Amino acid sequence: MSDLHDVVIVGGGLVGASLAIALDRLGLDVGLVEATPAGALPAVFDQRNLSFAAATVNALTALGVMQRLQGPPGPIRRIHVSRAGDFGRVLLDAGDYGRDAFGQVVVARDFGHALEARLGDLQRLTRYRPATFVGLGDCADGRREVRIADASGERRLRARLVVGADGTRSAVRQALGIEASEHDYLQTLFVARVRTAKAPDGTAWERFTDTGPTALLPRGDRHYGLVHGVARDAADAVQALDDSAWLQRVQAVLGWRAGRLLESGPRSAYPLIQVLARHLVGERALLLGNAAQTIHPLGAQGFNLGLRDALTLAELIGDAARDPGADDLLQAYVQRRAPDREQTLAFSDGLARLTGNPAPLLRPLRSLGLVAAAQAAPLQSFLVGGAMGFRGQVPALCRSQVQ
Repeated sequence: MSDLHDVVIVGGGLVGASLAIALDRLGLDVGLVEATPAGALPAVFDQRNLSFAAATVNALTALGVMQRLQGPPGPIRRIHVSRAGDFGRVLLDAGDYGRDAFGQVVVARDFGHALEARLGDLQRLTRYRPATFVGLGDCADGRREVRIADASGERRLRARLVVGADGTRSAVRQALGIEASEHDYLQTLFVARVRTAKAPDGTAWERFTDTGPTALLPRGDRHYGLVHGVARDAADAVQALDDSAWLQRVQAVLGWRAGRLLESGPRSAYPLIQVLARHLVGERALLLGNAAQTIHPLGAQGFNLGLRDALTLAELIGDAARDPGADDLLQAYVQRRAPDREQTLAFSDGLARLTGNPAPLLRPLRSLGLVAAAQAAPLQSFLVGGAMGFRGQVPALCRSQVQ
């Protein structure tokens, strides 16, 4: 059995679903291969908190997704950055840059439901679910074969372009024979919802330590989204803490800037491992999002970067108005994404290594860096531009909310 599509996307998570919506605007026939059945959300849409940069908010509004959120997002109006043991701090205020907010905090599960509602509107989308990616076949007549398996057995799709948006351990990347480099930060990130004595006022608090970052992100439901990095060898002990001891641990790291921590929701743990694909494209195939790069969550750049991947691809296809899998289009994609990708990777990885290094000689240097960032307008502007997602050649949908 063979099904023909313009584009087949493997992976129905945050980036894959967003790409399907963007491509539908172009009138393309798209197939979306999803591991989860109808009525269920992928595991990525859990209770973690997603920090959407302003560019991401613009794009998702233009795509009609933000309007489908069931709960209000939490605006990030200020960002406070400090490091335990170092003096100095950086405070960025969106009002100083003529903005109401640097971005919005959205609960992943709510975002998943919003994407699902928007996907339900698409008339040209074929959803294969639950289905498993089996492998890639040859290219013939301008199309590449994709083998998937569902309840009916194995079936073969053919597409002018195959997109791997299937996460860090991408099966599409493996099928293309693309190697990936890995760096284990030897840290585990805990994620939870917490309530404080003071309701969030729009300030995002980020505190660096020797064992990773701890941050409070202002949600729209009068709670904070907490991320707390610990050394990998301490993760089991932290997971075993009761709620009282857990809150005491986090309070000791954050101090009292955001007030007393009163209550915590369930904790989820994620090992921090950077995975970078050595190449992004193959014959009539391309990698996006975490399949292309899984990065350290410092600055919450991962999904924002992946969405810009997807929107850049859609924009190039729309501008070309021709074969979406043509080699020259794929090479143009690689070139256009290079500055944003390289700068974002350098920022997240460099900051993670610098702030997590306990060497005493680095403390005065980091402190001087914090003081400089607090006083130097050009450096602040660079940080703000990156935090808001305006880095490199930004896709048009990221620059305006106009549909």
